Amino acid sequence: MKTTMRTANLLVSFIVISFSVMPQAYAVEPLVAVLTDNPPKIDGRGNDPSWELAKEVATHDLVAGIDIHIKAVTTDKRIFLLVKFPDTDESRSHKSWVWDKARQIYRVGYDIEDTVVFKWNMENGPVDLSIYGDNQYRADIWFWKACRTDPAGHADDKMHLLSFSKVEDSTKLTNKSGRTIYLHRLEDSGKCAYLSELPVGYSKEKLPRFTYNTPDGSRSDIKAKGVWEKGIWTIEFSRLLETGNRDDVQFNKPGKYQFGVSRYEIAGRDENPKLSQPLYGKGDISENLILIIPNLSSGD
Repeated sequence: MKTTMRTANLLVSFIVISFSVMPQAYAVEPLVAVLTDNPPKIDGRGNDPSWELAKEVATHDLVAGIDIHIKAVTTDKRIFLLVKFPDTDESRSHKSWVWDKARQIYRVGYDIEDTVVFKWNMENGPVDLSIYGDNQYRADIWFWKACRTDPAGHADDKMHLLSFSKVEDSTKLTNKSGRTIYLHRLEDSGKCAYLSELPVGYSKEKLPRFTYNTPDGSRSDIKAKGVWEKGIWTIEFSRLLETGNRDDVQFNKPGKYQFGVSRYEIAGRDENPKLSQPLYGKGDISENLILIIPNLSSGD
């Protein structure tokens, strides 16, 4: 109850934001969601006919050093996004339990799952969506995780609050102007798609750390599935245009919606060379993007 009240108070405190700072440059063209009455199946294949109707937009992830390719289609009820990016191998385990012979216990391993993150501006005007920006903001985070959320057919649903005022459990960062700023990461309400389980006694040298369940509440809003094949990740996302939840961006009218994507988690943590993907946690939004939702006809 205390956590819920604290979150609600934080949300209220971020309603009024100054937009005096210009955001980062936008990608060369907007992502236009094409209206379809034959929505794609969320299976990570990306081969549904409706995707052929949509124009692809590419954005460059400076941390990952790769281009991420995106398409969008919509019905009058749901938005669908298709993401593709190169990856030399498929990483579907995350911080596995590794047996420590000397201590006779399991420790957390250094393996890191593949991820992709959508970050949506929840303010009433444009902002710099970087975690090192010179403005405060609220952002809706769609966080697909190859190990922790993909088995349930979902992406995790979270929020970022960036503030010049210190917030409990926030991460202290130094922004582009050398000013101290605080990043607070919040989980949406509801049950998540994974649980961490600690093994009791030796079983084998390496064990998976997570078990899975069906998420619920606001944390279950985003359906997502990914497939890795021949060095390419293909991930499909789907969410209701309107969820009615305060912790979600609402696509409740035709128009432009600002967002960004990242190959690595947008967390502002230092690089850890021990990890199998050492840049995990160091991700950020490299380019601001615009999603255009068209006028939607009745039907579907």
